[in-house]
Amino acid sequence: MAGGHRPVYVISIAAGLAGCHPRTLRIYEEEGLLEPVRTQTNIRLYSDDDLQRVRVIRYLTQVRGVNLAGVKLLLHMRDATDLMEDLMRELADLAGEDEDVGNAANATDERPKRDRNEGTRF
Repeated sequence: MAGGHRPVYVISIAAGLAGCHPRTLRIYEEEGLLEPVRTQTNIRLYSDDDLQRVRVIRYLTQVRGVNLAGVKLLLHMRDATDLMEDLMRELADLAGEDEDVGNAANATDERPKRDRNEGTRF
């Protein structure tokens, strides 16, 4: 299999790998659940990520009984949750970097502090 995001499968192969009919993939695209890449000659190409999404859609519709409108809503919520988790990780990383910078600054500034009235004489 190809790696993740790279679109390499034409619709017939993608449908076979996902265990569905090519028309099912077209319907998912029409409903806005799937966005295959199009070549210059208008051929749909699917990635492993697309196939995983198809498997999720099929699970939700066939096993859980969710209609396509519900699936669309659930997938949008999942995408939003993934985005929020990514943002939280980035913020935590930035906070960790800021803390490291702060600790380094504090370590170099451990000289005794003088009182305000103690100063150099002119």
